[in-house]
Amino acid sequence: MNLIIGATGMVGSEICRLLIAEGKPVRAMVRETSEQTKVEKLESLGIQIVQGDLRERSTLRPALQGVTAVITTISSMPFSYLAGENDIEKVDHDGMFDLIDEARANGVNHLIYTSFSGQIDLNFPLRNAKRSVEQHLVESGIEYTILRPSFFMEVWLTKSVGFDPDSAKVQLCGDGTQPTSYISYKDVAQFAVECLDNPSAKDAILELGGPEQLSQLDAVMLFEETSGRTFEVQSIPEEALQSQMDEATDPMQQSFSALMLCLANGDPIDMRETLETFPVKLTSVRDYVRSVIDGT
Repeated sequence: MNLIIGATGMVGSEICRLLIAEGKPVRAMVRETSEQTKVEKLESLGIQIVQGDLRERSTLRPALQGVTAVITTISSMPFSYLAGENDIEKVDHDGMFDLIDEARANGVNHLIYTSFSGQIDLNFPLRNAKRSVEQHLVESGIEYTILRPSFFMEVWLTKSVGFDPDSAKVQLCGDGTQPTSYISYKDVAQFAVECLDNPSAKDAILELGGPEQLSQLDAVMLFEETSGRTFEVQSIPEEALQSQMDEATDPMQQSFSALMLCLANGDPIDMRETLETFPVKLTSVRDYVRSVIDGT
């Protein structure tokens, strides 16, 4: 049995869909407060639903019974963050430590953990939690795969972070000239599924990016070419992003400002060697842009 944690999220739900399409058994751990329509969609695929919460260790053991592999994509950021209740410390750090320990105690063979790019090395709460979890997993004795994707194009090229194709307005992080290997969340999900059976995934850390290295300004050009519109472009200087990170008192705000600063610095990833052992067809930013403009 394959247990998916974060199954109602963007990446987790796609992992569930892919596993079902391959005829593999899937169990999804959801919280009591999970959005019911998302849970019902998982059930409609034939997925076994079990209630559990990383913040309540006692709920993990029942979810892990009979499980041979765990794929976790869960994070408190950005959509479910609630300071002091559902936050980086309780979910991304403590909850993940408990999950790893319970997985080991319950005989799980393989744990696949979704982190983020190894080139993100600033000192901020989300980064520190993820690196700490990575180390705990490596030392746990469980066979592990750590996925380190670059910036998701479906997040970082959208209105929620100042990249608004609908109004043809963009707010760049920094001057927008540094290359980044934007990756689709669907490709990250595909890698997670591939890692279940690929021997190259055993005790491996995989840096994941898209098929090209593009700057934010390159992405703007693709949107302009595809839409036939001229975009209004503004930018947040790196100094301002640094100040936002330094002055933030909330861990989420500090982490979000830090990620914006990391994007300003760029995150290029060479995927040639990885694709030799993991045959995933990567989505290009151009493909993504077309889908946004066409509304598909």
